[in-house]
Amino acid sequence: MIHREIMESGFELDSHLWVSLINFYAKCGCLSVARQVFDEMPERDVVSWTALISGFVSEGCGMEGVRLFCEMNEEGVSPNEFTIATVLKACCLCLNVEFGKQLHGRIVKAGLFSDGHVGSALVDLYGKCGEMEYAEKVCVCLPKENAVSWNSLLNGFALAGDDQRVLRLFCRMKESEMTFNKYTLCTVLKGCASSGNLKAGRVVHGMVIVSGCEDEEFLSSSLVDMYSKCGRADDALKVFWKLKSPDVVTWSAMICCLEQQGREEDAAELFSMMMSSGLRPNQFTLTSILSAAKELGDLRYSRCLHACVHKYGFASETLVNNALITMYIKNGSFDYGYKIFDTMSHRDLVSWNALLAGFHDNQSSDGLRIYQRILENGFKPNMFTYISTLRSCTSSLNSEVGKQVHGQVIKQKLDSDCYVGTALIDMYVKSKCINDAEKIINRLNEIDLFTWTTVISGCAQADQGEKSIFYFKQMQKDGVKPNEFTLAGCLRGCSAITTLNNGRQLHSFVIKGGHVDDPFVASALVDMYGKCGSIKDAEMIFEAIDSHDTVLWNTIINQYVLHDQGEKAIKFFEKMLTKNVSPDGVTFIGLLSACSHLGLTELGQKYFHSMTDVYNIPPTIEHYACMVDILGREGKFNEVESFINQMTLPPNNLIWQTVLGACKVHGNVELGQRVAEKLFQIEPGVDSNYIMLSNIFAANGMWDDVARIRALMSSQGIKKEPGCSWVEVDGQTHVFLSQDTSHQKIVDVHQKLKELEQKLFSVGYIPNTDYVLRNVSEVEKREILSHHSERLALSFALINNKSNKTVTIFKNLRICGDCHKYMKLVSSIINKDIIIRDSKRFHHFKEGSCSCQDYW
Repeated sequence: MIHREIMESGFELDSHLWVSLINFYAKCGCLSVARQVFDEMPERDVVSWTALISGFVSEGCGMEGVRLFCEMNEEGVSPNEFTIATVLKACCLCLNVEFGKQLHGRIVKAGLFSDGHVGSALVDLYGKCGEMEYAEKVCVCLPKENAVSWNSLLNGFALAGDDQRVLRLFCRMKESEMTFNKYTLCTVLKGCASSGNLKAGRVVHGMVIVSGCEDEEFLSSSLVDMYSKCGRADDALKVFWKLKSPDVVTWSAMICCLEQQGREEDAAELFSMMMSSGLRPNQFTLTSILSAAKELGDLRYSRCLHACVHKYGFASETLVNNALITMYIKNGSFDYGYKIFDTMSHRDLVSWNALLAGFHDNQSSDGLRIYQRILENGFKPNMFTYISTLRSCTSSLNSEVGKQVHGQVIKQKLDSDCYVGTALIDMYVKSKCINDAEKIINRLNEIDLFTWTTVISGCAQADQGEKSIFYFKQMQKDGVKPNEFTLAGCLRGCSAITTLNNGRQLHSFVIKGGHVDDPFVASALVDMYGKCGSIKDAEMIFEAIDSHDTVLWNTIINQYVLHDQGEKAIKFFEKMLTKNVSPDGVTFIGLLSACSHLGLTELGQKYFHSMTDVYNIPPTIEHYACMVDILGREGKFNEVESFINQMTLPPNNLIWQTVLGACKVHGNVELGQRVAEKLFQIEPGVDSNYIMLSNIFAANGMWDDVARIRALMSSQGIKKEPGCSWVEVDGQTHVFLSQDTSHQKIVDVHQKLKELEQKLFSVGYIPNTDYVLRNVSEVEKREILSHHSERLALSFALINNKSNKTVTIFKNLRICGDCHKYMKLVSSIINKDIIIRDSKRFHHFKEGSCSCQDYW
């Protein structure tokens, strides 16, 4: 209105009035009108140009400010110090350091370097553009030191994360008795925050208090930010609660800190308080609270936050949408996450990675399809993309695609990255490509605890227990301290290769590390001692633990079953129920196995039906196999066939192998043949199926059929796994094959066997050659029996381990009936306990009897 009055009055505007109009419009944000007024000026001098440039710069239009300065030069108007300082600020806004350097040369030529505003603006430009060498030279060379230029320099180093330089410069300011102000302290705090230097931050906090600036809101906000980024949530909260009216940036910093420290519920409470205060959240506030919500697992709360996103107008913000996708997918709502992704107008690589992360633990190939779409859409994958894709390959056991991804990782030169390397190792070990995994280990620049744990646990899962122990020792040499997951993984490795000495050493690590009460480690210890033959130690560990979860109960129950102590397994199950611990599917596998070993058909059927009727646990194929075993052991083949026909799951190789085993025990040739034919179709390369059928024929004297099966195996290149036993003596494992003559002490072993046989013959032992399923003479059969691998291992142990009262032997195949009888008799005449773990269970031979009660 005033402008109209001026124009209608017919006054002739002087330059001062023209500039006032430009300033008015520029500072009110009407830049287009300001430019229009400027264009109407009859004569434009440096003051009017500076006013217009300043208006654009004040509104954050740096590029436009630079362009206006170029126009001014073209009109031949020389800039003054205020113009130069304003244009330097414009360069700072658009990070145009090259144009700033040209201005720097002009400043020197024009003799404007001595002006404090120009010098400070130059320092600020170089600092914000990361040209710290230039910034420091300009600051030092200024004819007169001033706090503004030093603050700009400090801010530059703070932005660069160089907290050491920030602190050194700050000390120089103090030594030169230069006056520093609250803005200086704020900048130093920013440097401490960016580098996580808590000690220096605390010192500056003390200076804030001493200088009497503690009540300054923006300084307190900087303190909150510093403590937050240093991971000191409680200290940040102490400062935060003293703030009278924290702004949205401070609220956001505090919420973000709590979320990153794993205090998601506190973050949610703080967000609620912020909303109650009437403050409007920004995109960073929402991103932080959405990140917290993904860990809370509350879908209703997540949807409320989604509504907030829409309410405050951030539904089109890519950053917020990425957080929404992650939140929904982490909470298991894939449909919601995918729907947000699908409706996004702009997707960046983070959006794709957020979606991909939702499928990396999925056994389907969805994750790999998303990875393909990322490439098709022209995005260049980063380390997070590769990690999720490799995890998808791991979940689906697709090592072939994993190898292709590995090739792309190498091209991007990310194969030496610890996190990508760990994902590659995990993929290879779970696909049982141990050699490929070892190549990755050798290429990594640094191996952290997580990577070591992945290697050790992966080797254990891939039945490479020796390598688990080897890498555990390598980790110790590197000075990396194991955690409970590392120890548990290595203990699983000891279980797989039954190395009790290594297991005991790991037990000492568990005690030293204070992990004794960890249920995860306790379960691994119970499993290790049980599988290494020491059920008493397993029981002792179990009893020493204060709190027992389902996994720990399952472990001890299954170990009792493994050691033919089915009564104890059932007793512990009943005890488990009295402790109000809920059983799961694994519990019932142990129970049903116990019933099978004890011949408790009715109890087994009761437990099987209670799974669905009482505990709502759907039976798996393993549970069905246990029931088939229970019925098959009793020779109830009609019931077995009826049970299989009524199964809700289609029978697989495990079911038919169980039936075939029962046919062997009871000599059912007709059913055995039918079942074996099914197995030959399902898994034609498995030797045990052919051997089982061959043994059924041999036990019934059907030697022509035995020869036919052996010829079939030979034509398909299938070889029988040789019988093998091993025993640990003085920390070393000694392996023996049946009829072995390769061991360095084999002569002494054979001599000891002859001594034992003479003693056994004197008490009535007669070899049962029916267990030699070969068409040879009786003399040859006796010779074969006398050199079975477990007998060789026993003889060697008796020679070299005279002081031990127990001999523990491990065997890869089932013990034969004659060796079973042999071991019972030996235990009665040598005054030693003999423990043999065959492919099915442990046999504890003591004083002429076995724990299996001859039912195995």
